[in-house]
Amino acid sequence: MLAAITVFHVIFAIGLIATVLLQSGRSAGLSGAITGGAEQLFGKKRGLDDLLAKVSTAFAILFVVTSIALTIVMKRGA
Repeated sequence: MLAAITVFHVIFAIGLIATVLLQSGRSAGLSGAITGGAEQLFGKKRGLDDLLAKVSTAFAILFVVTSIALTIVMKRGA
């Protein structure tokens, strides 16, 4: 149980980091270099930013949930 939650926790952490880095900021950071092909797939650039914002919110919620689950599992095991 602990191993499974830890694996999901790491996956959500990496996903959260990736989606935050891909979002365009004030200077259009890393997103400007990658969105060339993605703009064709998702339409205009704003649509991609909206999608990344929703995905990063989902990853953040899942990250918090797995953090709480890991805390509960660790307390029960001790």
